[in-house]
Amino acid sequence: MSAKTTTGSITNPVKSQWDRVAEMPEFQSLLKAKAGFVVPATIFFIAYYFALPVLVGYFPAFMDKKVWGQVNIAYLFALSQFFVAWAICYLYVRAARKFDDYSANIIKKLDDDGKGGA
Repeated sequence: MSAKTTTGSITNPVKSQWDRVAEMPEFQSLLKAKAGFVVPATIFFIAYYFALPVLVGYFPAFMDKKVWGQVNIAYLFALSQFFVAWAICYLYVRAARKFDDYSANIIKKLDDDGKGGA
């Protein structure tokens, strides 16, 4: 008894659309572009985030310097983390426009392949 499915045989299955997309060079480029932004941005933010407790722990006199009234460098550094997060968010939105272009090219190629009678 031979095992067959509607998508092909067990020994020669028909690739799903996801498998075809995953093998496309355009998709690989999209993944590389995303990783090229996300990985460095994440490393930067984690380092920036943990810099505050490290600086307060190892350089308390410096971080306790008053800048304006009771506001010291540690408070300003902590506040700056919000602005850094917003800046990273803004930069990601800009980079995501390029990711959208990659995605549009992938979809267009899939549509063209579907119409071409592959």
